[in-house]
Amino acid sequence: MPPTPTGPLEGIRVLDLSSVIMGPLATQILGDLGADVITVEDPKGTLSRVMTAGPVPTLSGLALNLLRNKRNIVLDLKDPDGLRQALELAATVDVVVTNLRPGTLARLGLTYEDVAAVCPDVVYCQAQGYPSDTPAADAPAYDDVIQAGSGIPDTFRRMGGVPVLVPTLVADKVSGLTIAYAVLAALFERERTGRGQRVEVPMIDVMTAFTLVEHAGPATTVPPLGPPGYGRILNPERRPQRTRDGWINVLAYTRQNYEDLFEAAGRDDLVQDERIHSARSRIAHADSLYAEVAGVLLERTTDEWLEFCADRGIPASPVPTLEELVEELPEDDHPLAGRYKVIPQPVRFANHPGPTVRLPAAVSGQHDAEVRAEVAGWAARHRTPDAAPAADTDTYGGTAR
Repeated sequence: MPPTPTGPLEGIRVLDLSSVIMGPLATQILGDLGADVITVEDPKGTLSRVMTAGPVPTLSGLALNLLRNKRNIVLDLKDPDGLRQALELAATVDVVVTNLRPGTLARLGLTYEDVAAVCPDVVYCQAQGYPSDTPAADAPAYDDVIQAGSGIPDTFRRMGGVPVLVPTLVADKVSGLTIAYAVLAALFERERTGRGQRVEVPMIDVMTAFTLVEHAGPATTVPPLGPPGYGRILNPERRPQRTRDGWINVLAYTRQNYEDLFEAAGRDDLVQDERIHSARSRIAHADSLYAEVAGVLLERTTDEWLEFCADRGIPASPVPTLEELVEELPEDDHPLAGRYKVIPQPVRFANHPGPTVRLPAAVSGQHDAEVRAEVAGWAARHRTPDAAPAADTDTYGGTAR
């Protein structure tokens, strides 16, 4: 038997009907927080197992962290028997997370209504690219196309370049975080009212809201007071700066920050510069002031500037490489893959200081027998003489291929 889940979500069971990055990241978070996550994997496998190189063919480096703290069973949801077993499992859970498209869920017989029929108080989180009540509901959606539609590329264009994508799966990851907090909010409401509900997380809505937090700006008023776009963020000089021996990122934020940096460089002319005298002026002249700071930083080494900034309370950071960040990660042992680097849970709970990895990433079907035995036991405990038989494929549409 696996270790008993511990954490703030101990006692919560999650059925994970998701794949790739967005949904699995959300359920990884829930698993890290102590939920008993059961992932249903297609017999053909899931893409995250092969997205990057890995120590064994079925466990990519990405999967070693993304699939942790989950039990894994294999079911063919297009097969009537597989659908029946999925619904039997759904009857035992608190939460269902899926990123299948609405049309696919309807064809399979795994909509909120289908699941609520066997688990009335379920929190059912459905995440897909576009809202289910729009013509694009069933359109394919991946991180690239959602980024493109969310306004992110236009922020790069406004910086004087061409539209480009952020070089990280920001749409998948921000949407995964949104799924996690949406599920927690619905669980909290259920705790107070006893009612479950369907929760929808359209990626395009998530990322558009994410982009517009600051960039809607003066355009939010009616009529608009100005064009969208927050100037300081769109400043092409807003980037890491060179030092004498490397890179640093210094953000002079206050008048005192600027004065300290300019004095250190012997630039008395800039110490008295009117551009730094007020917050409004510093924002309005961010492009030229950032360029001035970049010139100053060339005078010393990275370590010298980091020490200087720490002494004077100036926001600053080194600029590590990805290799350096990975090197600093803690290590753990996987029973099949061997030694690997763990991306730690980023939230620390005083009441639950346990390790991030309770269950190592599973191979496909690793917990088939275990979970099926639990479901059979649950059904036996809850069966009554008048209970309806298990739903057949006519009711749930499980023959859809």
